[in-house]
Amino acid sequence: MPGREALPSTLKRSSKKAQDTWVKTHDSAVETYGEGRRAHQTAYASLKHSFEKVGDHWEEKGRKGPSDKQAARGAGRKPAKTAGGVDASASKQHLYDVAKKLDIKGRSSMNKNELVKAIQKANDRETAKARR
Repeated sequence: MPGREALPSTLKRSSKKAQDTWVKTHDSAVETYGEGRRAHQTAYASLKHSFEKVGDHWEEKGRKGPSDKQAARGAGRKPAKTAGGVDASASKQHLYDVAKKLDIKGRSSMNKNELVKAIQKANDRETAKARR
């Protein structure tokens, strides 16, 4: 299935640039691996290098690079836990600003790992709400 037809709902609510990144990588991965889970994982890995999930959509990051251990690991390596689109490699201040944007309570007393988990949880809630 072409990437435009397989576009996840969170990307449908994102910029054209985010959509194009995912579609281009997805379509290339389908040619290499075939349609399915691996093509989607590859597309998300590519997306996470330039975008991060904020609420129910993806926003461009201030810097390019892997967003979590999974995205940084490279092909053929043991899978690592993913942060679900949260840029876990970002500074604590950036994560705090995202938490503020998502109105996460208690954010000022959270450490970096707690901020990542709270943002991930808030993103999941926003995505579920947007899908209703």
